[in-house]
Amino acid sequence: MKVTEILSNAKEPLISFEIIPPQRGGDIKSLLAVIEDVAQYKPPFIDITSHAAEIIYEETPKGIRKRVIRKRPGTLGICALIQNKYNIEAVPHILCRNFTREETEDFLIELSYLGIENVLAIQGDDKGFVKEIPHGRSTNIYAIDLVKQVVQMNKGKYLEEELLDAKPSNFCIGVSGYPEKHFAAPNLKTDISHTKAKIDAGADYVVTQMFFDNKAYFSYVEKMREAGVTAPVIPGLKIVTQKSHLTILPKNFFLNIPEDLSGEILEAKPEHVLEIGVNWAAKQVEELLDNGVPSIHFYIMQYSKPIKMLMNKLKLHEKKFFVTKK
Repeated sequence: MKVTEILSNAKEPLISFEIIPPQRGGDIKSLLAVIEDVAQYKPPFIDITSHAAEIIYEETPKGIRKRVIRKRPGTLGICALIQNKYNIEAVPHILCRNFTREETEDFLIELSYLGIENVLAIQGDDKGFVKEIPHGRSTNIYAIDLVKQVVQMNKGKYLEEELLDAKPSNFCIGVSGYPEKHFAAPNLKTDISHTKAKIDAGADYVVTQMFFDNKAYFSYVEKMREAGVTAPVIPGLKIVTQKSHLTILPKNFFLNIPEDLSGEILEAKPEHVLEIGVNWAAKQVEELLDNGVPSIHFYIMQYSKPIKMLMNKLKLHEKKFFVTKK
């Protein structure tokens, strides 16, 4: 089922998750344990991140060696597992950076084989490696270009000539939104115009970057509506679990952490930080649901303990929220 259909049919709180594949050569058992942990909460969908090649530096007896490697392959296999073993809608990320349009088309065709109907189109992080594009191939530069490519496939228009008679795909397309603006945008108004352009190009819903102040989300949605964006805007949240998050998260995701939260964490003992983070997230969830958000999306990567603590605290099965299209 498409994410937009899930949101439209919702009659109770919806909590979805985002996970990350294990590192190359690692063990998938730990990730399977995470999926098992969150599957018990009946998430409507689970996002799975994708990762392009990047440059790594290794120290060897002969000096520093530079290598290009995909550190986290496996997105397709994890999607197949989630979709077909757990009967949860898988939402793989598709990227612009270091993937050709032809590779993207192949990936989307494989997703269609698996019965996957949802994708999240994003530009991807700059990892310092620029892939050489073979002659005759092409690339998507921005997320809007990815959106347009998927829309064309949904119309039955493929890059490969031998696929001209293929059936149209049937993807629901999600895109990212930034309540505190994308770091590359000069201001929030311009950033929202870029998001609107992605919706106008055919994207179906927005999931936001993580935030810790609900006022930022409510203001963002209001400005989106004023700009003419009517698509669902799903709030993305993360639970702070360690003191280092106070510097890591703002540095990597260009966001603000409220003084009340950062102050409490700085004064706390390390072993108490997780509980503080869970309590803060619980307050965010309660307020968001009370204000009729379509769903809440948690970035959990490969650590499910905070979510288990949060879900036990929220006791959502005892609540009845009727979702409106916020």
